[in-house]
Amino acid sequence: MIIVKKAEDFVFNLFKDKLSSDYIYHNFNHTLRVVNAVIVLASKENVDEVNTEILLVAAWLHDVGYVKDEKDHEEVSCTIADEFLKKQGYPPEKITLVCNLIRATKIGIEPKTLLESIIKDADCSHFANENYIDLAELLREEWRITHKKEFTDLEWAMANRDILMYKHRFYSDYAKRELQPMKEHNIVILQAAIKDLQSPKKKKVSKNKINKKKLEQLSRPDRGIDTMFRVTLSNHTRLSDIADSKANIMISVNAIIISIALTTLIPKLDSPNNVHLIIPTLVLLLFSVTSIIFAILSTRPKVTEGTFTREDIDNRKVNLLFFGNFYKMPLTEYSWAVNEMMKDRKYLYDSMIKDLYYLGLVLNRKYKLLRITYNIFMIGILVSVAVFIYAFSRI
Repeated sequence: MIIVKKAEDFVFNLFKDKLSSDYIYHNFNHTLRVVNAVIVLASKENVDEVNTEILLVAAWLHDVGYVKDEKDHEEVSCTIADEFLKKQGYPPEKITLVCNLIRATKIGIEPKTLLESIIKDADCSHFANENYIDLAELLREEWRITHKKEFTDLEWAMANRDILMYKHRFYSDYAKRELQPMKEHNIVILQAAIKDLQSPKKKKVSKNKINKKKLEQLSRPDRGIDTMFRVTLSNHTRLSDIADSKANIMISVNAIIISIALTTLIPKLDSPNNVHLIIPTLVLLLFSVTSIIFAILSTRPKVTEGTFTREDIDNRKVNLLFFGNFYKMPLTEYSWAVNEMMKDRKYLYDSMIKDLYYLGLVLNRKYKLLRITYNIFMIGILVSVAVFIYAFSRI
């Protein structure tokens, strides 16, 4: 499902670059939770591969409208999704289905199909999450920041209870069977909290007092983003290995051709009867040597300085994840620098992004040179054969 991976990358970069940091709930983490829920629900509901792809694309794109306008964000999401998918050459009929699924996530809309039921249930799957109370706190804080809406603990608990009890229901069979019990468990927790907060002996907590540390922990990218980095790095590494393998094949093949030419053809060129083979042999050798040169260039490593200063670390200029930036540094300096990087989440993730970016540039250079190598080899074989045929025809 290449389009699903492209949609994931698109949403990650869009949210990273354009989504306001005020949206601590409706961000990449929420989208990732919905996508994971869609994967489970689609599997349990026996949805085929084609419709699962459409569901996943819709899940990735269902909240992208938040980068422009929270109001009617579903329609804005559809507009962005339509533009993105058209650029990817996605079939128009599938784009229409994706937009219909995005619209189905709107509050108050009743799903009409199984696919709409699945994405609707996935979008609300956090109601059955064991961390629902903590996730709800993120939404509470987001509304305080973006809408200036503030709730006492009692008001918030009652609002959540009413939504879960009276305003929401699951639609797919799997969600009714498996998610509903956990949702009811969360209702019980909310009821107990309401009873506790209504107790006259209970010390009321200020409505502005929110556990900032917990919010920061919940806002951090979860394992999904770490997995994305790990998978992407693995893919880059695998592509680099493939490129090196292809270069090695070209070097080996051309080395064999040169070896055969040197041991078989060239010794016979002294004979007056073989003068006509001189030019074809030289042409073959020229193209083979050129192919080897470009294959070697594609695998030749780039040497870097291998040093950094503490000022570079303070200014966040060094990518400590690439060995070429630190291999000349003493262990104590490198250890200090890495600890400094780990204290700053932005610096850490920026370093990971830079690492992937520069790996991509290296891959681009490798494959560009490999393409030239293969073109030279192909043209060389054709030209050499043509010259040999021409030489023999003139005898």
